[in-house]
Amino acid sequence: MDYDVVVVGGGTAGLSAALALARAGRRVTVVDKGEPRNSPAAHLHGFLSRDGTAPADMLRVGREEVAGYGGTFLDTAVTTARPGPHGGFVAELETGRRLTARALLVATGLRDILPSVAGVAELWGGDVLHCPYCHGHEVRDKPVGVLGGENRPFSLHQASLVRQWSPDVVFFPHPIELSDEERERFLARGVRVVEGPVERLETDGGRLAAVRMGDGSAVERSALFVGPRFVPRDELLTGLGCEVGPNGWVTVDASGATSVPGVWAAGNVVSEAAQLASAAGAGMTSAIALNHHLLADDIDSAVAHYRATGTAVSD
Repeated sequence: MDYDVVVVGGGTAGLSAALALARAGRRVTVVDKGEPRNSPAAHLHGFLSRDGTAPADMLRVGREEVAGYGGTFLDTAVTTARPGPHGGFVAELETGRRLTARALLVATGLRDILPSVAGVAELWGGDVLHCPYCHGHEVRDKPVGVLGGENRPFSLHQASLVRQWSPDVVFFPHPIELSDEERERFLARGVRVVEGPVERLETDGGRLAAVRMGDGSAVERSALFVGPRFVPRDELLTGLGCEVGPNGWVTVDASGATSVPGVWAAGNVVSEAAQLASAAGAGMTSAIALNHHLLADDIDSAVAHYRATGTAVSD
């Protein structure tokens, strides 16, 4: 095998796993094309000791740490993965190269499908935000809006939650029809509801200035939270036959092990709620379990060698 482990995806989960595996003396490479989900954001928040760091800087430092323990990197993408003819796995790269590995760890993340309102995509990661735990403090006490989307429960929860950071919150249900009880809960919470279709976001100097409604009226806002539709980048996992749960996401156990022996997954590819810190923890947890999986195989091979030769396996 070329490697003990091929880690697919070089975000927080993948780098955390690669670091642990490299420090354990495993031959590990990280395959990553360099398209992190949080690249539109100027700073990351809520990660102990890294609060306020630029996402690109965190990944750069992470790569340096992995490389310092012998881990390697391939700046490309894995197009397909399949079981190897003699065990392990074969990963096909965009470059045409094939890698063989005893095990795989997939940390390819997810895609954010944004509401189709003009201006949302252009301001995404700036004045259009998703997670109040990541960016709520930065817009505290400002006039904030919340735009309803396809994920109804998420949007309703988000509108109530954002009120924790600002006394001036407007909820734009947009495609969502509110019940009388839901509307009452927002009124009691101090969240103003502006119903009707949203036409576009308006800017001033590249910053959000207002939400323009379909009836021509405008509601001034300086930040807008939206609830994207989360689509996991799990094509490699499903292509390998990993079991998918009722919610449409690949299922894993507490260690990140999938239903396919030798295949682990960590981070947003199997958890839409994973933050940077929890993704890093998931990567570490998966790496330890994966190393134990390889250890069991190492011991079995050593016993077979000992019985055949009467000698211990040499490194």
